[in-house]
Amino acid sequence: MKKDKVAVVFPGQGAQRTGMGKDFYDNVPVCREVYEEASQAAGWNIADMCFGDDERLDLTEFTQPCILTTEIAMLRGMETLFGFSPTLFGGHSLGEFTALVAAGALPLSEAVRIVQIRGRLMQEGVPVGRGAMAAVISDNIDTEVVRQALKDLPIDIANINSANQIVISGEAMAMPEAEARLEKALAKDRPFRFIPLNVSAPFHSRFMSTIVEPFEEILRAVGKGMVQDNSATVTSNFRGIFHSGLYEDLVYNLVSQLNHPVLWVDNMRALASQTETIYEVGPGRPLRDFFKTVNITCTSITTLATAEKTFKKSG
Repeated sequence: MKKDKVAVVFPGQGAQRTGMGKDFYDNVPVCREVYEEASQAAGWNIADMCFGDDERLDLTEFTQPCILTTEIAMLRGMETLFGFSPTLFGGHSLGEFTALVAAGALPLSEAVRIVQIRGRLMQEGVPVGRGAMAAVISDNIDTEVVRQALKDLPIDIANINSANQIVISGEAMAMPEAEARLEKALAKDRPFRFIPLNVSAPFHSRFMSTIVEPFEEILRAVGKGMVQDNSATVTSNFRGIFHSGLYEDLVYNLVSQLNHPVLWVDNMRALASQTETIYEVGPGRPLRDFFKTVNITCTSITTLATAEKTFKKSG
């Protein structure tokens, strides 16, 4: 049974790149339809922003609908061209919303509107310059050691991405002290890197708590077409396990994702417990390397050419 199932996972913000999805758009009619439907929902031309030289592609409000649309277009193209038919779904942060669309738990048009507003709220939740995020990289990181090192700082664990990477999030002024403490705690007998991330707000931290209530209102108001039963095939970033399939749980989990860590290692293990076949679909491939650190194989597809190569080889 495990071998019969196929999972697909979707990267989130940071995977965007100019020209993403254009090969699918140019060659597969169903992909153009995805961009058209999403653009109508958003009220602006998503294809133009993805394919052109538009600096707004890196602004959270625009990044999120662009990535979600591109990933669903790629997925629909692969379904049409190669009979790709996953039954299990996961996504990192924003990617969880893509996963819900892919699973039939959330209509594309509603998801586009939701993530556009989500991105705007996340951007506006903290004044520009006050927040920061950084990746902490070291072999076999002990999450509790990181948590203790940050205990009295205005900084939280934002993502538990892999066996070797944790992302922290909080006040920019406290980051130098966090780096010093973590280096002392983690770098005794192993390599250590502290990499500031190019983000405009401290995502998945206590500083997003101000937007929890307005986002819940948006989610309930816009997400009228949710099919909560289908969400049981999607992993929850907040819970680290599959969604229950209950509406109130789904709303609570998606809202809580804003100001709690993304438990991606748990998501990866939950998917691997159900299948040995996992594909990453999106404009970038950060998740493949995360899977490697926990000894799980994940095949990444970032272009139409890689999709053709992958499915001709497997077929």
